[in-house]
Amino acid sequence: AQHYSITVEPDAGGVNAQAIRWERRPVDGTLVTHPGVYCLRTNELTWESEQLWRTYVMLTDLEAVFRSLKSELGLRPVYHQTAERAEGHLFITVLAYQFVQVIRRRLQAHGITDRWSSLRAILAGQCRVTATFRRPDGRALHVRKATQPEPAQLAIIRALGSDPTPGGVHKMIV
Repeated sequence: AQHYSITVEPDAGGVNAQAIRWERRPVDGTLVTHPGVYCLRTNELTWESEQLWRTYVMLTDLEAVFRSLKSELGLRPVYHQTAERAEGHLFITVLAYQFVQVIRRRLQAHGITDRWSSLRAILAGQCRVTATFRRPDGRALHVRKATQPEPAQLAIIRALGSDPTPGGVHKMIV
């Protein structure tokens, strides 16, 4: 609950809820924003501390993105019996990582520097919905469209040059 701001708007009588609004706001310094502390140790004695830190940040970012991709794309664990299939599995993972990096570079050019998992969490709130209405003639009208993006979602979508309402509106009468 500490990571959400929740507002309940009562009806005119003040008895029933007319609307409930919530917004995810991760609290800095918690496990959500800072999942752990590490002591860096290396056998690279020629590296300056800044190079060691940049390498560490890059590797932890790489691991986080791979962890995310593997769970989202079902790429874990690898149970392939042949080297060729295992190589194909790894190729898809690396290709997906390259797409993530292209997306993140585009976002960084617009000042959006969130972690991949944060970007996914922000964008996960927008979805496509189907509403069904009964017509006077007894037939059903199905309307399918994307929800309106929240401001944080819209910033990401615009930075990527994407359509804020993907898929358009589709209507079907059955």
